[in-house]
Amino acid sequence: MEAVVLNAGDTAWMLASCALVLLMTPGLAFFYGGMVRTKSVLNMMMMSMVTVGIVSVLWVVFGYELAFGSKAGSPWYGNIGFSNLGSRVEEFANNGGVYPIPLLVFAAFQLMFAIITPALISGAIADRTKFGAWALFVTLWSTLVYFPVAHWVFAFGNKVGDVVTGTGYLAGKGLEDFAGGTAVHINAGAAGLALALVLGKRVGWRRDSMRPHSLPLVMLGSGLLWFGWFGFNAGSALAANGIAGLALLNTQVAAGAALIGWLAFERLRNGHSTSLGAASGAVAGLVAITPACAFVDPIGAVAIGILAGVVCAWAVELKFKLGFDDSLDVVAVHLVGGILGSLAIGFVGTSGVNSLGLDGIFYGGGSALLAKQALGVGLVFAYSFVVTAILGFVINKTIGFRVNSVDEVEGIDLSEHAETAYDMKISSRGGVL
Repeated sequence: MEAVVLNAGDTAWMLASCALVLLMTPGLAFFYGGMVRTKSVLNMMMMSMVTVGIVSVLWVVFGYELAFGSKAGSPWYGNIGFSNLGSRVEEFANNGGVYPIPLLVFAAFQLMFAIITPALISGAIADRTKFGAWALFVTLWSTLVYFPVAHWVFAFGNKVGDVVTGTGYLAGKGLEDFAGGTAVHINAGAAGLALALVLGKRVGWRRDSMRPHSLPLVMLGSGLLWFGWFGFNAGSALAANGIAGLALLNTQVAAGAALIGWLAFERLRNGHSTSLGAASGAVAGLVAITPACAFVDPIGAVAIGILAGVVCAWAVELKFKLGFDDSLDVVAVHLVGGILGSLAIGFVGTSGVNSLGLDGIFYGGGSALLAKQALGVGLVFAYSFVVTAILGFVINKTIGFRVNSVDEVEGIDLSEHAETAYDMKISSRGGVL
């Protein structure tokens, strides 16, 4: 095999991208934390933070090997065994090319994806989840669902001469998912739906007020997610090049367009445009453009963003008609947004901006690309939903996944963490100190 020529500029960009993507998980903690009630904000934020710790350890022990190892040559999983990243020196392929960065940097970058994906699921089961059960779920779900699915989508294999081994199933089928519309968002959204159904509705759902306790926290979290998403999408080019620039610009305009689309839907539907809608709309656009960011032009990104803002806002209302309690709209934003963005490539994808991409229907490419995208969407959804439902059911029937109703009503922060987010003391004059 030809020797890899490492590029210092590309490596520096990827190190920065690692930091940007890691920032997204604390940003998610603020975003979700502001959306829940005061009595469960700490538990909500802790579900994201403990995921950082658990997945980081799993990744270096065996997770990277399971996702990107190629010795076994399986399209469904990498290698079963210890990663031994410190001694790995082999070269590895990316869509037929060779990464211009050290393997450890690539492993660190992919770790950040592995961290945020299970953290996204937590919003679907807010206000009612045992912290220990969540930690166990993250461990099992990452091992049985995320690591294999990451192999299907992101593993392009090792190239030796003209032979490439270890290519993931969907990567080999030609799925276009630049930064994780299937592996991250549909994966997490399907899991969130499954857990919401297994755990059931919160006490007082649709009867009690469950409005966000801190919209400034929601806006802060949305801003941090938006900022970090540039590393998520543009960093997936694995180089500081024109494709990274395309992904960055598309990320920005899609998020802005979705924000406008969501606010317009709210205005027409309810007569008001809300800060929660602005924050949620931006995230919906970021989700939808994630798989498509390097395969569409900026006008296509605007179209995807507007559609995501409107469709995801409508999907939030749909959950009440369907009767399932997805606490923080993980299904509406991540599952629906991920599906929309993944399938949209089949319509507005164009090889004019990326020679590695195919033309969609609107660019004369026919339906072949759309069929590949639909395969990826369907397979990831089905696998994640079924395995998650089984895991949730088993955990719930053994150690219990849900807190008891008394603790849920009185406050999950106190019962699970012996803390409260805000220390409200009443003075002798009746004011809050």
